[in-house]
Amino acid sequence: MKKNGILSRFFLVLMFLFLYAPIFVLIVFSFNDSKSNAVWGGFTLDWYAQLLENRTVLDALQTTLLVSILATLIATVAGTAAAIGFSSMRRRARTACLTVNNIPLTNADIITGVSMMLLFVFAGQVLADLSSWLNGLQWVEDANLWFDFEFNLGFVTLLIAHITFDIPYVILSVLPKIRQLDPNLAEAALDLGATPMTAFRKVVLPELMPGIINGALIAFTMSIDDFVISYFTAGSQVSTLSMVVYSMVRRRVSPEINALSTLMFVAVLALLIIINLRQARQEAARARDRRTAGRS
Repeated sequence: MKKNGILSRFFLVLMFLFLYAPIFVLIVFSFNDSKSNAVWGGFTLDWYAQLLENRTVLDALQTTLLVSILATLIATVAGTAAAIGFSSMRRRARTACLTVNNIPLTNADIITGVSMMLLFVFAGQVLADLSSWLNGLQWVEDANLWFDFEFNLGFVTLLIAHITFDIPYVILSVLPKIRQLDPNLAEAALDLGATPMTAFRKVVLPELMPGIINGALIAFTMSIDDFVISYFTAGSQVSTLSMVVYSMVRRRVSPEINALSTLMFVAVLALLIIINLRQARQEAARARDRRTAGRS
């Protein structure tokens, strides 16, 4: 038994080394004064300073934050509404909807990215054909009108793609809170004279808020970290941070890339820590409530 315990710890250490040693090396060499990734030349913050002067990186950062924030807000509202709708369905219909909701989570990112790119290109072609048809009508020519519907790959398609893969995470975060919700609370508020909207806003929504916040944080984390789907749906005029890192790595792995990757890792790690702390506090609060209920 003792040998098995030592062996299991050894493999556990090996696993953690395999997972986190590359990240540790990345962070260390982001402070390397040498341009070589094999020679330590001393400690420096120059690579982080150069990031602040790199216009491409700053533009990509602005795009990434804007897309992530907008996608998170829209996906949180849509996902919460969908979760509430799912909870009111019959069991068979709810199971079917949840199965459809889980498909983007289990589907390969490259398949999702390519399929969405083809959908956007098809939609753009349909709108272009519609413009040509409308412009060929006689009454349009007589009225001196001109239709030019365009739908090209760019910021809008990137935002739609992020909203699409963020919504399932919000739904799965909110649904457990809905199942834990006492339906008598809303009914009691209605009996006391509250309108349905007031009962939802003051009774139901506060109970769902922990799940909504967790879903929003997960959606933001997934959105800010995405590369594959963004690569296929952003077009040639828009770039996210992940896409910029990829294009820089294709040329040469420099300490500037290490610095940028380190900042992205720290940002995502901070969000994950916040999510885990919130979940731990919720579990502790539920445990206290169960103990209190047991004593009473």
